[in-house]
Formats: sequence, structure tokens, C-alpha cells
Amino acid sequence: MTKKILLVGAGKIGEAIAILLKGVHDYELLVADRSDAALARLQQQTGAKTLVLDVHDAEAFETAARGKFALISASPFFLTEQIATMARKVGAHYLDLTEDVNATELVSNLAKDAPTAFIPQCGLAPGYISIVTNDLANKFDSLETIRMRVGALPRFPTNAMKYNLTWSTEGLINEYCQPCDAIVDGHKVKTIPLEGLEEFALDGVRYEAFNTSGGLGTMCQTYANRVTSMDYRSVRYPGHNAVMKVLLQDLKLSKRRDLLKEILENAVPATLQDVVLIFVTVSGTQNGRYLQEGYVSKIFDQEVKGQHLSAIQITTASALLAVLDLLSSNQIKQSGLVRQEDVDHQQFLANRFGRYYDKALDNGQSKPLVAAE
Repeated sequence: MTKKILLVGAGKIGEAIAILLKGVHDYELLVADRSDAALARLQQQTGAKTLVLDVHDAEAFETAARGKFALISASPFFLTEQIATMARKVGAHYLDLTEDVNATELVSNLAKDAPTAFIPQCGLAPGYISIVTNDLANKFDSLETIRMRVGALPRFPTNAMKYNLTWSTEGLINEYCQPCDAIVDGHKVKTIPLEGLEEFALDGVRYEAFNTSGGLGTMCQTYANRVTSMDYRSVRYPGHNAVMKVLLQDLKLSKRRDLLKEILENAVPATLQDVVLIFVTVSGTQNGRYLQEGYVSKIFDQEVKGQHLSAIQITTASALLAVLDLLSSNQIKQSGLVRQEDVDHQQFLANRFGRYYDKALDNGQSKPLVAAE
């Protein structure tokens, strides 16, 4: 039976979701956005049905949401409340991509006693990073440290920032400014964004990593009293952290986010030629031995159904759609809050969309493939 889906947001990730669903007959997709231009572009690329909609227009929004199997938010984090609240009102399942801690807390409260599933933070980080980390951690009898590192990086950096815009500018600024969750000495704490700077190398390439907000998702709650130390850091090329500290702290643009967004979007070009790096290490005891296990993967931009998509588009959109598929096929909980770490890693990888995260055995890098229809 075809299930009706309302996708709110026709930006980069909304576009990727619609492309991945092109030709898929399990779902009937309606994409809503307040931008005529964004909808026209998406409709031309994918053929998806579209609707001009402002989610603050409660009557129009409810009309669009009624009768849908699920509402998907691919909108900025500050619209989470309107979209999640509407899902609860009309009795639809809810999925989003937010990395914002406060937005996730709001969704968690809405999920209490809800007859449908509320699944925040579907995507890469938070999202898949929690799924793969939980899978690694479950191999241990007791846990000592969990380190989660993720980067969405340009393949050909040329500017002083060593960075190109690959996803939401608002989301990027937010994760650089908000307090970060971590577990230190067994206790959940808040750490400072852009701090905790470290350097490492993989495959001969040097990287830096530092605290950013939201990437842990609900992992601190899940692993409270189970692990001594756990943290999440974003990966960038060396030098990026110093430039962002000048902008956000020395020039105080953290207090003028609209201006910073304007500066970045006018001065830092976007790119579709990128790579997503996932690097997780877990240490603890197995059968009385103190061991460490790791997971490393690189996923590159590639052509999907005739469209060139960036790696961050592919990883974010495919992760959400894999979770949607698992929900639709009753492989995950159907009501209340569903955490990313509740999703089985092997079921995720076996899914037609989750397969974008599957790794080739010869070089540890992602296979370029098109999800099965």
C-alpha cells in the first residue's frame, strides 16, 4: 500500500530526498515550502508534487498534513516546533534532521504517550553516527571511552577557511555556537563549542577536530552510567578552527548570526564535490581483555538517478529514508520516541537507502550505487 508523505523543506536535503524517492512506488510524496523558486527547481528535477506552504499558516498546514503516513522536516531547526506539533495533532509519524539540542528536547516531550513514532535527528550526525557507534559499543562487556568524529569536507579546499558550504549555513553556525554534550568521568557535562582541538591523520591526510553541538544526539542519555568518557567532534582541515574563532569570538559574530550567514553565503562558495568522513573508536573490556575497536568510512559525491549529489546530501537523505523504510515495514518501534541508537545497524545497511553507507571491502570507501526501487 502506498503511503503518503509530506516533506517540509525544498532545500538541498529536501531536494536529495525527492531525488532518491524518484521512481520509488512505496510512497506518494508531497513537498511543501514557502519558496516558489525552490519548489519549481525541485519539481523540474524530480517530478515530485509540490505545494507552496508557510507552516505558520496553521489552517493550510493542517489541511496538507491530514491523512499523511509521516511528516518529514527538512527545514531549519527553528521550524521544528511547528512541524512536530502538527504531526502530533494529525496523528502522523514524524522524522526530522535537526542537530539542535533544544529542538530535540521539544520533540521528545511531544513523543510522550504519542500513538505514532517521533524520530528526531535522522541523518548523518546526529543520525547514522549513533547507529554505528551503538553497534560497536554493544560488542563490549564494559565501556571506557567512545569517540565520535564526523566531517563533511570539500575535496578541493582552496580558501583560508579550508572549507566550502556543503549544507545548511544556519545549521553550521548553530553547531559552532551552542553548548556541546559530553560524558566526562562518568558524568554528563556541557562543553564549549570550538574547544577540545585535536589533530589526527587518516590515509596520509591531516585533519583537525573540535567540539560542536548536537552530534551526539541522545547518546549521552542512553550511555549515562555506562561509559567513562564520550564525546563528539566535527572534523575539518587544519586551520579552520582558528578562522572560525576569529569570526565568532574575536569579531563577536556569534551574536550577529544573520550577518555571519550573509557573509559566509556571499564569500564562501558551495560545492558538490565533497567527502563525508566517519571515524568512531570505542574502548573497553571484552572477555576480560582491554580492547579498542574502530570504524572508518569515506563517502564521496556521486551521480544518483541522473543528478549529481554531494556526499552530505546523499548521507543525510539516505539515512532518513532508510529509517522511514524501517518504520514503514514495522522493523522499528511504531509509537513514542525512537532514538537513532534504537535502529539496528545491520538492518539499516541492508536497506535499499542505507546501502549508501555500505563499504567496499578493498579500500574501505563507500560504493557508488543507486538505491534499488
